[in-house]
Amino acid sequence: MKKISIIMVCKNSSLTIDKSITSFLNQKYLNKELIIVDGGSKDQTIKIIKKFKKKNIKFFKKKNLGLYPSINYGIKRSSGEIVGTLHSDDMY
Repeated sequence: MKKISIIMVCKNSSLTIDKSITSFLNQKYLNKELIIVDGGSKDQTIKIIKKFKKKNIKFFKKKNLGLYPSINYGIKRSSGEIVGTLHSDDMY
């Protein structure tokens, strides 16, 4: 079973990130990981992310890195054979 890595980049996403993370966790495929890269949130985003203490979620703070460099940062830290993105205001 191939591992799937999903990269989520966020900044000040407190209104939607809970649903986005939950939509990832609700997927039935078991061999998956979510890599979240926060760009310096000043709202409740980080607090919401930290409530999801799951082995398959990795969280990194990278202030002012930018969208595409943050995605690349997440990809470099992924361990899956298949890599995708899920933005912090999107849901599966």
